[in-house]
Amino acid sequence: MKEGIHPEYREVVFLDQQTGNKFVSRSTLQTRESIELDGKTYPLFKCEVTSESHPFYTGAQTRIVETGRVEKFRARFARTTGTVKKG
Repeated sequence: MKEGIHPEYREVVFLDQQTGNKFVSRSTLQTRESIELDGKTYPLFKCEVTSESHPFYTGAQTRIVETGRVEKFRARFARTTGTVKKG
């Protein structure tokens, strides 16, 4: 590899701002903030969403879709019978 043309590849701490979860990964990100973790100082990158908080990975998305299906069924059922049984 040629010297001086590649970005610095180093360990960086990623912080999920929704859950507070921190994890270390290697990256070329340039950050101004740093954090001390396990006795070492790392560059810090704050993330809005990670696999810890994203609905697709946490399963929250599935529950939202199921709730919508139940409500659609109840609305359709109410049109045909005139009453809706909740519970």
